Amino acid sequence: MNHSAEESGLRAMRAALTAALHGVRGANPLVGAVLTNESGDILHVGWHRGSGTPHAEVDVLEQARRAGTDLNHTHLYVTLEPCNHYGRTGPCSKAIADAGIPKVTYAETDGTGAAGGAEFLASQGIDMRAGLLREEAHDINARWWASQRETRPFVTAKVAASLDGRVSALDGTSQWITGPEARAHGHTLRSRADAILVGTGTALSDNPQLSARDTGGHPLGRQPLRAVMGIRTIPAGAHLNQGPGHLRLDTRDPREALRRLAQQGIGHVLIEGGPSIISAFLTEDLVDEMYWYTAPTLLSEGRSATHGLSVPTLAKAYRLAIDPASGEADGTREGIGRLGNDTLTHLAPQRPHERK
Repeated sequence: MNHSAEESGLRAMRAALTAALHGVRGANPLVGAVLTNESGDILHVGWHRGSGTPHAEVDVLEQARRAGTDLNHTHLYVTLEPCNHYGRTGPCSKAIADAGIPKVTYAETDGTGAAGGAEFLASQGIDMRAGLLREEAHDINARWWASQRETRPFVTAKVAASLDGRVSALDGTSQWITGPEARAHGHTLRSRADAILVGTGTALSDNPQLSARDTGGHPLGRQPLRAVMGIRTIPAGAHLNQGPGHLRLDTRDPREALRRLAQQGIGHVLIEGGPSIISAFLTEDLVDEMYWYTAPTLLSEGRSATHGLSVPTLAKAYRLAIDPASGEADGTREGIGRLGNDTLTHLAPQRPHERK
């Protein structure tokens, strides 16, 4: 590869990595794809928009098809090895081969059950290259890879709190701390998840429905499994005991709860509380991303959003970083957004060695 070709390849893969961050986190990794011509000019940019939507490679191929792009002399750059299995969508490897693309470069090898795309494409005579900006590609999905290694669902935590970090007033009242725009965004998160998890404390005090609803209160098309963990008894008439799609997890152990959810085929779980449950997952380093809604309200002596999280000294603080992923309709730009009078911060935990 000459210097000019090398530069154009790096430019294309960096564009694919940037595109990947337009996606939403969850049961699938963030993936971006870029299609260039022989001269290295970027023709089309695509990304994966979440579970059940076209993968990044298919997204960019559909753009090329609509534009009438001649694919015979193009080069596809993708941040993850094209998948080679049938899931909610077909294998990207077959779509690429059928499109007639002669060259494919991917950043990171897929180590999951979807692997094998590179081998298949090479068997079809396609020029395959691997490893370009591999570390950068791995970094944007570091927590997703952690969930895969641990054979557990990807975990999103959601917190709605006052400016001083309280989720209820001193007398226990908590509805509503944040405004309607923030609550509507929370329902969008629910619709993305395979399951919503709360503790028995929240189930008993709030009697939540845990359904995904639109601004008019009507159920959205995709509804998550409603799960409750803990050992206290939930009344038979509670919302979470009504209708299909609910699961009782009689454990206080976060890892055991995730193990049981994984057995149910859950790939992405949203934790909505309460503070003790969220703190337990944080303590076990099981929160992969967090959406923190902050209302411009002070509640002083109310209950802390992370009640139960033990931090004896500043050096032991649980530190998070702004997550640059900001999918369409996510409400954030590079991790920070405004929802009515409230603010939203999209966060990811720092790796253990980064917290020191």
